[in-house]
Amino acid sequence: MRISWIRIIVLLALAVAVIFLWESIKKWTPWGKTEFKTTHHQVLTKISSLGKMELVKYNFRDIVEQEIVQQLLPNPKALLIIEGEAVGCIDMRNLKDTDIKQKADTLIINLPEPEICYHKIDHQKSKIYETSFAFMNEELLLNEAFKKAEAQVLNGAIANGILENTKKNARLILSPMLQTIANKPVKLTFNK
Repeated sequence: MRISWIRIIVLLALAVAVIFLWESIKKWTPWGKTEFKTTHHQVLTKISSLGKMELVKYNFRDIVEQEIVQQLLPNPKALLIIEGEAVGCIDMRNLKDTDIKQKADTLIINLPEPEICYHKIDHQKSKIYETSFAFMNEELLLNEAFKKAEAQVLNGAIANGILENTKKNARLILSPMLQTIANKPVKLTFNK
């Protein structure tokens, strides 16, 4: 009986040594190297003219608690820390000749209303902190959390005055530049 236990221990030690040796050899030989082959078939589908002048960017961090409410089973939950941004701009393509007027010695330029160029979630900086009971619904749970967080970035930017700050920055940036070019005072107004 005692000899069989010794045999089992020796065999287990031998098996562990063989596995360790195999893993060590695999790292230094071509067998252990992971090789990737990537082929791209890229097609340019559209070229767009850009005329949006970005004037302000808001960065957000949102702690999101997402839950799927269920009747019988425990509710799947997720806790995420999401980073996002929103950018305010003015679309200069909407500026017309009739928007530029001269009154006495002042140049009056009626700029298009500010808008939000884009708002997005930065998936590289965002983190999934914790999930519970989400094994079957994890993808649905996380996708919904990211979708709600992206909408919240837009709402947060508007609530925190991104459009007013876009106007303010347009005046701070464009007025001195246009005054230098026109060599006269410039007043900026915005379409209503």
